[in-house]
Amino acid sequence: MKDIKAIFDNLDKKLEAVAKRNHNKLPYTTVDGVYDNKYETDVCWWTNGFYPGLMWVMYNATKKDCYKEAARAAQKLLKEAFNNRDGLHHDVGFMWYLSEGSDYILTGDKSARDTALYAADMLAARFNLKGGFIRAWNEENGLKRDTWTIIDCMMNIPLLYWASKEIDDERYALIAKAHADMAMGDHVRDNGSTNHICIHDNEDRSLSETLGGQGLKVGSCWSRGNAWAIYGFAQSFLHTNEKKYLDTAVKCADYFIDKVEKTNWIAPSDFDQGDEHWIIDTSAGAIAACGMVEIWKATGNAKYRDAAINIIKATAEKYCDWDIERDGVVMYGSEAYNTNSIHKHLVYADYYFAECVALLLGNSRTN
Repeated sequence: MKDIKAIFDNLDKKLEAVAKRNHNKLPYTTVDGVYDNKYETDVCWWTNGFYPGLMWVMYNATKKDCYKEAARAAQKLLKEAFNNRDGLHHDVGFMWYLSEGSDYILTGDKSARDTALYAADMLAARFNLKGGFIRAWNEENGLKRDTWTIIDCMMNIPLLYWASKEIDDERYALIAKAHADMAMGDHVRDNGSTNHICIHDNEDRSLSETLGGQGLKVGSCWSRGNAWAIYGFAQSFLHTNEKKYLDTAVKCADYFIDKVEKTNWIAPSDFDQGDEHWIIDTSAGAIAACGMVEIWKATGNAKYRDAAINIIKATAEKYCDWDIERDGVVMYGSEAYNTNSIHKHLVYADYYFAECVALLLGNSRTN
């Protein structure tokens, strides 16, 4: 792990400088090396919990107060999102489990606990009782989308598992498991690839249609969606100890590894894209690598640890900005395949990159 420790040291040097700049921002990306500010433009934006979450990852590993202070400054801004209920969505898990949830887990702050539990209530309220799944998005431009699910939600439901244990109420975990079971059947294909968007029949729960979403097309495999599945099902196993979730995480991880071994451990935006329009997405690798570390810990199979290390090392060598005067670490993330918003810094790539490095070194929120 010597190389991983060196990468962490670089992260700490860079992110300490970032934290001390006291941006008072909720960043999503960077513009010319400076964070943008979603607090000013969309406080309900789905990624707004990743920056405080990143600060908590670094605080847990270093115990430096600058990280705690930066996290709580961002969380103060994020709480204003609760004033816009119609703007919130299933990504309240991303927004508050990684921020206020981490705060409570690491420091015992009761206010942070209450905030995270409130977010859990909002997520549980999105459960479709007829369909047995958590609704992803709200209505937009007349499109109701009340029976739509997306694979990303596998990384929101850990908030529900946590809430269930925290207040000893099994209802939250039952909702999370119902959604995971649906995703296991409808989003995960037999070969371990994944559908991004599923549309369901509201009466009999059957799968009506799949959409390509942020991937190349219907039937292709968006790499970040596959990564959400790897880490999400690994998380469901950690919280439930039900082997079916670990088996699903392994199946998705095997698919991902087989693909990225052929591309020098850097994931394309979609695993079915052609050479004529080659887009990479570093965020997909960082997310998948976190899940692979958890699979390694659960199975003892070093294949998954080694794959995670290879992904992290390749990303650190080719696609990280280590200049402490500039914001953002991991470059060349891509929001989606069919978009112009490609090959850019994405705050969630930083979060999962740092989390994976920390996990490899034995640091997690629970130790």
